This record gives sequence, structure tokens and C-alpha cells, in this order.
Amino acid sequence: MRGTIKNQSTFLANIAHRLGREAPLTKPETPAYQYKPQQKVLQGASQDELVEVLKEHCTKINTDFLETNLERLPQLLKEVIMLLGGGPVIRTKDKRFEDYGLLSLLEEELPKAEIPSYEWNAEIGEENILLAERSNVGMTFSEMTLAESATVVLYSSRDIGRSVSLLPTTYVAIIPKSTIVPRMTQAAKVIREKVRKGEVIPSCINYITGPSNSADIEMNLVVGVHGPVKAVYILVEDK
Repeated sequence: MRGTIKNQSTFLANIAHRLGREAPLTKPETPAYQYKPQQKVLQGASQDELVEVLKEHCTKINTDFLETNLERLPQLLKEVIMLLGGGPVIRTKDKRFEDYGLLSLLEEELPKAEIPSYEWNAEIGEENILLAERSNVGMTFSEMTLAESATVVLYSSRDIGRSVSLLPTTYVAIIPKSTIVPRMTQAAKVIREKVRKGEVIPSCINYITGPSNSADIEMNLVVGVHGPVKAVYILVEDK
């Protein structure tokens, strides 16, 4: 259900009055731009070509990039977790962990190896944040993935807490190959279409590009400033 804007006309009229002009009576039309270069970037690229662009850009953002299929994913994910230093591990409550055959690893194998493995649980409230802070590995699925910038897009919700990708020491993004789009242009189009159809849009949409970093001080890049110090992208052939 979409929200409604109350007292919109009064609000806009008051602003116009303060600015010394008349209130707008009609909705402005979107300009018809003659040139739209943003639409031409990677236009016509195949999914395999987008994968190569994504892979290349991962080298520029200090992110490890791995490829696998559904059959080999559990073993590869286990190896990645161990290479990152083991647990604790925290993941979002996402049905795809079951659909991709990962529950046995996360709920049986890791605990048997004395590696704590947590699932985000809305019923325990802020305790989730404490678990994320104490975790070594945070794990999510990507909703959309921007090839041009190697960016994963996450929709936050009651079951998909943003802390999972922000607070643990390291971060693992599982990227279904079908989610890859050329760039932000296409991601924004998908979201606008959801709005047009009246779908409920998450209050928070995160765009994550590799590990945390900053170049605020003298343009020197420092990785691992305010979030995960290392990121791993695992691309999965899902079709």
C-alpha cells in the first residue's frame, strides 16, 4: 500500500509565499533530453560480458571475486569462511539460503566445527546488532548487481537487517548471475517500476561497493575504515 501526502498544496503554497512567488499549479514535466549517454553504457552487453566487467572492476575495489555453480557453492562458501578466519558467521533471514542448498553448512556443519552461525531474527530486536558486531563474517544475497562499479544492491527489511553487511569484520555477497545489470541507470529503472506498480519499497536500499574505505585525508585510500575490512563476491550460475 502506497503512502499518501497530506496538506501538500498548503505546504507548497506556504513555501512559494515565503519565496515571493505564486504556488505551482501544475506538475512539472520531465524534460525530454536529446542525449542520454547513461543509457548507452554497456548497452547490448550479454550477461557473460557483464560478468567480465564486474570481475575486472572487483580488482579495482579490493574485492575478491569467485565464480561457482549451485552444486559447488556450499563447499566454496565453507572454504571462504575459513580463509576469512572462521566465525562467528551471521546471515540475513533469506529463503535463498535454503533454495541454494546452504542450510546444511550453516546450521549443521559450522556448529559441529564449533563455528557459531547466526540467522537474523526480528523477534530478538537489537540483539541482532550485537551479534553482527561480534561476528567475523556477514553474509547476504545481492538483489541487483551493478557491473560497471561492482556494486551489490541490498533491500533492507524486517528479516534482512543492514547491520549484517555493515558491522562484521568481513563481508560475503552471494551474487546470482541473473541479478547483474550494467549500471545504476538500470537499477534505478527497476526501482521506479516497482513504485509505479504500487509495490512496497524498502525504507532503506544499500549500495555496497567492496570493503569500507575512505580517501578523505589527502586523497590517500584507506581500506577498512568504518565497516568490513575485506569483501568477497561469490557469483553463482543460477540459471
